[in-house]
Amino acid sequence: MNKPANRVALVTGGASGIGRALCEELAAEGIFVVVSDINFAGAQEVADAIRERHVCAEAMPLDVSSASEAEKVVNEIASRHGRLDFMFNNAAVAVVGELRDGNVEDFRRVVEVNLFGVVNGSMAAYRVMLRQGFGHVVNVSSVTGLMPTPILTAYSTSKWAIIGFSLALRAEAVDFGVKVSVACPGLVRTDIAERNIYWNVTKEDYLRWLPWKSMMMTPAQAARSILRGVARNQEMIVFPFSARAAWRMYRACPIIFAPLFRRTLKGFRDLRLKR
Repeated sequence: MNKPANRVALVTGGASGIGRALCEELAAEGIFVVVSDINFAGAQEVADAIRERHVCAEAMPLDVSSASEAEKVVNEIASRHGRLDFMFNNAAVAVVGELRDGNVEDFRRVVEVNLFGVVNGSMAAYRVMLRQGFGHVVNVSSVTGLMPTPILTAYSTSKWAIIGFSLALRAEAVDFGVKVSVACPGLVRTDIAERNIYWNVTKEDYLRWLPWKSMMMTPAQAARSILRGVARNQEMIVFPFSARAAWRMYRACPIIFAPLFRRTLKGFRDLRLKR
């Protein structure tokens, strides 16, 4: 990321988790960061904290599920700063539970935020980057977009779609000087579990049961991994090593994961509320 300091980045979902960590790491590189989030107070807190270290940042409210809002924010940034170097589409929500206990409304909300949030942000930023002849769109998917993920069906669906969308856009954009990468982190210790919707299971029971908690990365570790991949213009940024290894094993022999899926479902079903 060793380029002139007059670069500008927009990060969605910047008030917490990976988004906040991305904002902090980008600012440390001398990049002007626009922290956007539907939680505007949280975004302002992050921007204020960055400015305390004498690095420029600002906060903007943004509901990524709204195409018009995304376009307005992106165009305002490009107009004010004269450029947009990086667009990090990171905002996400999740639903926990089996599909038999769910509903279409919650499923649709996950798709609107996770998938269409990425589409809306990418399309708005891509138009700006096409005009200026450079820029890098970075879409945050997940390891759940690389392998089937029971219990997180809606979330996994949206993350699979983000990968396909990003790879297709990368192929289209390369001739115009615009780069596109998709990041697929493994387990990250964020507060998304506190904001999840839960289908027929309590949040407390799920968080106590949640497997592999000891394997979770910090948001800062995830952000640094993403930015290393961005600096290399990687097509897919899959991390940590355990996530890459699992992905390769799944591609080579999907059937070996069937016992793990069954064990996971059996444990989760013990938590289901009786109706």
